[in-house]
Amino acid sequence: MSTKLETTLAEQIDQFIDLALQEDVGPGDYTSLACIPPDSISKAKLLVKDPGVIAGVEVAKAVFKKVDPAAELEVKIEDGSPVSVGDVAFIVTCNSQALLKAERLVLNTMQRMSGIATKSNRFVFEVEDLETKILDTRKTTPNIRFLEKWAVRIGGCHNYRDGLYDRIMIKDNHIDACGGIKQAIETVERYLYDNKLSLEITVEVRNLVELHEVMDIGKVDRIMLDNFEMPLLVEAIATIDRQYETEASGGITINNVRKVAQTGVDYISVGALTHSSISLDLSLKIIK
Repeated sequence: MSTKLETTLAEQIDQFIDLALQEDVGPGDYTSLACIPPDSISKAKLLVKDPGVIAGVEVAKAVFKKVDPAAELEVKIEDGSPVSVGDVAFIVTCNSQALLKAERLVLNTMQRMSGIATKSNRFVFEVEDLETKILDTRKTTPNIRFLEKWAVRIGGCHNYRDGLYDRIMIKDNHIDACGGIKQAIETVERYLYDNKLSLEITVEVRNLVELHEVMDIGKVDRIMLDNFEMPLLVEAIATIDRQYETEASGGITINNVRKVAQTGVDYISVGALTHSSISLDLSLKIIK
């Protein structure tokens, strides 16, 4: 979940807010400072303008509390809930200058997270009666991976690796750079032993020849079947026969994810959950 193993989610949120406010506000929100009295208090509503799944309400709470410790948030719709056009997710009462300072940060974050949660939820819907789990990938926006992966969970899908440090994933470039599948697996095994590391191992295969090579070698936890056509995917799942965890990846869309899941594959990784989600349209409007 975190970019550093020792960093808590609360600390990440706090760091994110500080950096985001520094980027957006800089030395001051001069428009608000110039035209709004410093002691003014406003009430505003978070208005939903697209149907989907709401996400980021908890982040919004933290943002408003950062800019105004006295801010009060009345949550109408919790994270992970379906929303329709015209719904009000929350009402915030806050110092007016602080409210406008936080407005764009809250909207940008919630729109992005809600878009990811909505897309994730649609993938879950396609396979909800099957045992296959939908995973995200590392195809995330730098420095806000923790928010995007949080949104994936809110939408009902599952997180894969948080980073390069929490699982071994031997992919095509590793195999080619190392000189082959056998060399890559054996070198990884030796490295883990020498460094006293206990990490699960996934190896990617591109065809049935590579699959049989991995099956002969063993020493892995999961086999990733990358860009397999459906007949070959069915054959590969049958060949593995539950001896290892299986994962399908590459070219997975909302239109074919169910067919892929029906092969009996354990996991399907979908980079599009994060890299191709469309933000949900939201607005923050002061209540007069």
